[in-house]
Amino acid sequence: MDIVLAVLASLCYALAIGHVLPGLTHSDGIKSKRVFGFAMIALLCHALLSAKLIFTASGQNLSMLNVASLISFIVSAASTVAGLRVRVWFLIPVVYSFAALNLLAATLLPGAFITHLEAHPHVLLHISLALFAYSTLMIACLYAIQLAYLDNKLRSKKQLAFNPNLPPLMVVEKQLFKIMLVGYALLTLTLATGLWFVGDMFAAGKAHKAILSAVAWVVYSVLLWGHFQQGWRGRRVIWFSIVGAFLLTLAYFGSRFVKEVIIGG
Repeated sequence: MDIVLAVLASLCYALAIGHVLPGLTHSDGIKSKRVFGFAMIALLCHALLSAKLIFTASGQNLSMLNVASLISFIVSAASTVAGLRVRVWFLIPVVYSFAALNLLAATLLPGAFITHLEAHPHVLLHISLALFAYSTLMIACLYAIQLAYLDNKLRSKKQLAFNPNLPPLMVVEKQLFKIMLVGYALLTLTLATGLWFVGDMFAAGKAHKAILSAVAWVVYSVLLWGHFQQGWRGRRVIWFSIVGAFLLTLAYFGSRFVKEVIIGG
């Protein structure tokens, strides 16, 4: 049953992508109803399977691949909802591709990292904030990559106006900072609840997560200050966004990858 849900979700993600790609390379109209129809089926299957993989009889299985799959679901769901209001077609193929790959990996390569969050609701709050902070800032990173793409097209004097499926550069930049502010607030709350609720946050084996997350927070702080106080735009904003996302990825998955994949394998 698990593999059936994983394959069905991946197939629907692929079909949604297939309806988007032609509109990105040409000015053909994108059949949004079909895209969102396939996306909703994929997200439903993804949610059901993620719940089954994480909530087990022995506790919550927060293995690296299960967490990655959950994050990709959050990002995909947020991108799909955003697509109802703004043009995020450029992001959809990347987001849905990662979602399909993460879900298949979590299904075919099961791991175990059992926790009992019901006994520690404060830790559940901290983890939930961390997941949403990371997901939101990953979306901001994708927006930054889209911003770099559009900026490169403009610098090379290639016409974007003839493709109605690509959003204006200024709109993307405005959305980027809105999303980043939300992610920054969530990351701030994540660090605050970690200091307050997680007593061994700087213990051996965990300190790198706190340090890298704090460094990422500083990077985003400097970026937001630079933008709103100094008027930073363009490539500087893009690189700061990518560096912040990279640091958070190392913080969230670095040691887990070594323990579960390299050592565990």
